[in-house]
Amino acid sequence: MNPKVVQIRNLSRKFGDLTAVDGLTLDVARGEIFGLVGPDGAGKTTTLRLLCGLMDPTEGEVSVAGFDVARQVNEVKDRIGYMAQRFGLYADLSVDENMNFYADLFGLTRPERQELLPGLLKMTRMEPFRKRAAGKLSGGMKQKLALMCTLLHRPEVLFLDEPTTGVDPVSRRDFWAILYELVKEGMTVVVTTAYLDEAERCNRVGLMHRGKLIRCDTPDALKNQLEYPCFEVRTGSPRRATELLRGLPGVVSVEPAGAVLHLFLEQDGVPVESLSRRCSEEGLDASFDPITPSLEDVFIALVRTGTAGRGSGPAPDGAKA
Repeated sequence: MNPKVVQIRNLSRKFGDLTAVDGLTLDVARGEIFGLVGPDGAGKTTTLRLLCGLMDPTEGEVSVAGFDVARQVNEVKDRIGYMAQRFGLYADLSVDENMNFYADLFGLTRPERQELLPGLLKMTRMEPFRKRAAGKLSGGMKQKLALMCTLLHRPEVLFLDEPTTGVDPVSRRDFWAILYELVKEGMTVVVTTAYLDEAERCNRVGLMHRGKLIRCDTPDALKNQLEYPCFEVRTGSPRRATELLRGLPGVVSVEPAGAVLHLFLEQDGVPVESLSRRCSEEGLDASFDPITPSLEDVFIALVRTGTAGRGSGPAPDGAKA
């Protein structure tokens, strides 16, 4: 088993009466991409800031790369890279000038720059844009430049806060290809995202809701171990079908999913055949097919049922799930 490069125990952060992070406990292994996933306000950004030593916790303990974040913050900062949602690029400076500015901040020597910068430019395919001002780059290119600046001091652990928000699909794909290359080289990546489809790319995912970690496992395990049977419902009258099904006993949730509906049932509740008959009685032509839920389905079902805090996957050593 890979050693744990990030260890979090009972981490909480309060802002007055608001609890932004609530009793978070988890481990991240060296060489994995770990995703913290949830909507705005779930506590993802606050968690990253706590892990990077940019904010003090209200309670709890965190270690990163073997160092206690509260007592050894300088050692931690030497070993991490942190890319905030709004990275501090200088719009009037070119790609090269931005990279050299951050190289100066990190104290890189000229030989170190000559060794590192060409590789970063090649990996991100930014070589043709070295002389272009950062303010004239596309959104995806700006994120690549921000990533290169974050990587200049060769961090062991990379923390990325919603790095692909507002970025086009092609640039998102390219960005993730870069992350996979970094992990192959031994880096550990902790990334936050509000995109449930993007979370599928992570080795493991922590689903967050209102400051709490509600489930933590691999994407496949999260989808296959959900305790509520999921069905795809096809009907010519999705709105009527939704209103009818939501009012029937044994139905956990009915949610639109493109042109179809996704239906969740209680595990030992009403059989789907009886729901199909009820639709027929109401003049609705509807088909019900069992499916494996998406991560988005899983998240919605857990929040809708209020079972979000139960069954959150294997607990770290010495911790309660």
